[in-house]
Amino acid sequence: MLPLFFTLITLPYAPNALEPVISQETIEYHYGKHLQTYVDNLNKLVAGTEFESMPLEQIVAKSQGAIFNNAGQILNHNLYFTQFQPAGAGDHSAISDSELMKAIVRDFGSFEAFQAEFEQKGTTLFGSGWVWLSADKDGKLIITQEPNANNPVTKGLKPLLTMDVWEHAYYIDYRNRRAAHLKALWQIINWQEINRRYTAK
Repeated sequence: MLPLFFTLITLPYAPNALEPVISQETIEYHYGKHLQTYVDNLNKLVAGTEFESMPLEQIVAKSQGAIFNNAGQILNHNLYFTQFQPAGAGDHSAISDSELMKAIVRDFGSFEAFQAEFEQKGTTLFGSGWVWLSADKDGKLIITQEPNANNPVTKGLKPLLTMDVWEHAYYIDYRNRRAAHLKALWQIINWQEINRRYTAK
């Protein structure tokens, strides 16, 4: 039996807690099957290599090919699934005086302008991938489109918030309506967690 270098994260909420924005069925497939497969694949791929004792961020920064793809998808999904809270539990007004909100207004003009640019970049990313809000080394906020398994850490950025635009993230609930999926996700973002990521050293 292969050793487990990486394990499936534990969700900080019940599988049905994000409904109706993300259904329990989507969680069961997206988290329970897709993410589990990436974890299983990476454990097989890193066994006996220099990567077996590295943290995910370091593997993503240093690897290529299949190891990069599976490590990148685990890192991406870990950040994705842990940024949510149950529907109706709060909104961005809870952090209106935070460092993150001040940076959003400074770098995008307003929260609404930030949302519009984020949704536009998520909707227009061709094929499969991710749209990210990240911070550079000076704390400036940047929205990037990352294809496939890419993560902003490969550009020296600190990833803060992401939306998954691979079809398996939304097809059960939204079919081909990617824009509707992106707009709905704002209802379940845990802004305290995003602010924590921004202010973490």
